[in-house]
Amino acid sequence: MSKFFEALERAEQERAVRFQAAPSEPTNARGPAVPETALDPALRSAPELPRGVANGLDEHLVSLLAPTSFEAEQYRALRHLIEQRGKSTALSVVAVSSPGVADGKTTTAINLAGALAQAPDARVLLIDADLRGAAVAARLGWDARVGPGLADAILDASLTLETAAHACPHLNLSVLPAGRRPSATYEVLKSPRVGELLAEARKRYDYVILDTPPLVLVPDCRVIEKWVDGFLIVVTAHRTGRKFLGEALNLAERTKVVGLVFNGDDRHLSRNSYGSYATRLSKRNRK
Repeated sequence: MSKFFEALERAEQERAVRFQAAPSEPTNARGPAVPETALDPALRSAPELPRGVANGLDEHLVSLLAPTSFEAEQYRALRHLIEQRGKSTALSVVAVSSPGVADGKTTTAINLAGALAQAPDARVLLIDADLRGAAVAARLGWDARVGPGLADAILDASLTLETAAHACPHLNLSVLPAGRRPSATYEVLKSPRVGELLAEARKRYDYVILDTPPLVLVPDCRVIEKWVDGFLIVVTAHRTGRKFLGEALNLAERTKVVGLVFNGDDRHLSRNSYGSYATRLSKRNRK
């Protein structure tokens, strides 16, 4: 964990030097695409979303909008980690969280699910389990009245996972939105019904990705962890504080922390660089 904190400090120092030397580049600038000749043949045929669907998506969802782009390649690296861990351990239900808000956990969850869904034989389910700050449906450009979701399926035992989940056309991906916003979120997520729904999801899907509430700010994520196989914790360069991250790691069950997603690292923006543009994975020291 100390190496990760050192990386955070170095990134902050380098950012300060660059800021004095030249104006900052726009944070939403797109990185260079991987030359087509360098792509694996399977990736060249990765499905692009139909224009009507793509128009409603958040532009940062590169795994869905531009699956052959350089940015999407970073989420495939994350996909590779999950796939390899899945072969050696029981890692199929993965929660994506962060210490606080605005660290990019929802973007990471959607892009990871999209990357996993690119495998032709994969069955992937994305669940919005952040019932207080649901954002998956909005990022996908869906209407707020998209229909029942996770909260509805928890509160109504007659509502099955198959009924509540929405299949995305042209993709091996289904999405279970948050649904209604309950008045007692913690009590709803603590219900044994959550375990039942995730047990059903394990049978129906190869991978289940959950966008979960922040670890530090609310206790919701901590009642979900007993039903998941692993956690990815998203932190943002120049934003997430060391103490805040340390508190998040102390709250999470250590054996279930798969790794840290270092988001917003702008140290490798060269067109000739193979470094990460948007997302870097930093494995936690296991002591």
